[in-house]
Amino acid sequence: MSHIGLTAAGSSVQQEPVVGTQRPQAAPITLDVDHARIQVTQPPPDSGSPRGRIGPTVAAVRAAPEFIRGMPKAELHVHHLGSAPPETLVRLARRSPHLPLPTDPALLADHFRIVDLTTFLAAYKSIVDLVRTPDDVYAVTVAIARRMAAQNIRYAEITVSPYSSVKRGVPAGAFVEALEAARSAAERTDAITLRWIFDIPSPEPEAAEQTLEIALGLQPPGLVALGLAGLETGRRRFEPHFRRARASGLRSVPHAGEALGPASVWDALGPLGADRVGHATSAVRDERLLDHLAARQVPVEVCLTSNLTTGVVRALADHPLRTMAERGLLVTVNTDDPTLFATDLSAEYLLAAGLLDLDEEGVARLARNAIQASFAPDPVRAALARELDAYVAAWPGSPQASGSAARVESSGGGQAP
Repeated sequence: MSHIGLTAAGSSVQQEPVVGTQRPQAAPITLDVDHARIQVTQPPPDSGSPRGRIGPTVAAVRAAPEFIRGMPKAELHVHHLGSAPPETLVRLARRSPHLPLPTDPALLADHFRIVDLTTFLAAYKSIVDLVRTPDDVYAVTVAIARRMAAQNIRYAEITVSPYSSVKRGVPAGAFVEALEAARSAAERTDAITLRWIFDIPSPEPEAAEQTLEIALGLQPPGLVALGLAGLETGRRRFEPHFRRARASGLRSVPHAGEALGPASVWDALGPLGADRVGHATSAVRDERLLDHLAARQVPVEVCLTSNLTTGVVRALADHPLRTMAERGLLVTVNTDDPTLFATDLSAEYLLAAGLLDLDEEGVARLARNAIQASFAPDPVRAALARELDAYVAAWPGSPQASGSAARVESSGGGQAP
């Protein structure tokens, strides 16, 4: 999700529709992954909501939901505070009753009823405002890791916006210390490896300068990349920041092609030197861009439910994931902001399996893409690939693995410790 300049909740965001001619009135999506079909509950199928548009799009899914749930996974496009578990948010909200986030868990879903990018911003800002101390940062991060581990996510690169918390009074050093302490705790207790992408969350020059200063000055051991959300216009002004980040060994992972057209993806690839692109939904409108992404195997971070809920696509059947896959792009499956979009990584894989008509091996190929596209060091990536291959081989009905686990190419790997 493009966290477009965490400004006042009522601020207006201009979004260029990427697919379709009318922005839908969206709502959080409820998915039942205990059956081989996406369950459509309320509202009815002829309504404008995502719930009503999922069922006709994804009929029977060939890949068993149980396979998807148990599959070891990596996630590359997931935002820190947009992943905070609801129970953690409620605990923080009860401490700050003057803030707009409900203190009743039953009311939380209505508070997070997203219909477009503007309502997303208001919901996201209400979470950011809750995080006021290093202890909050630690508690939220540990809870996120535990929730990920329960989904069999073994490795995640979490997009974090230190600037948003620092400007609310959390000291930069204490913020980073809390993140790193939570990362270490998660590896010890939940068997999940976490890495950080520090994100520039707004177009203000101060946001870019402070984010880069925290990244390069404090050099957190888990930091692997610099990201850029926010408005997709005027991206070239961030070229010096990304040049400095890349010179220091960080990778480049800007959002692009979500709210605007293919030109924003070209800007991400050119001036910002993107190693991966977040969303790139509009890339399918530019044949030359599709050829470029495919030829160079630049990974694309696809977020299905996010794009549907915010109105970037009209219906799931319209999502360009199918075109991307058919054209040979290296696509990965992600949640973006799972708490706000009422989804998880297993649900996203189930949606992708339906769109692409994948069986278990096809789903596993998507999961291998995420491993290949990660910035994990080669030994970590190889271990993840071996675990995935072993899981597929052991699945009932799967042919036994022949030979050793497939080698993961090192072209996508970073230098994370």
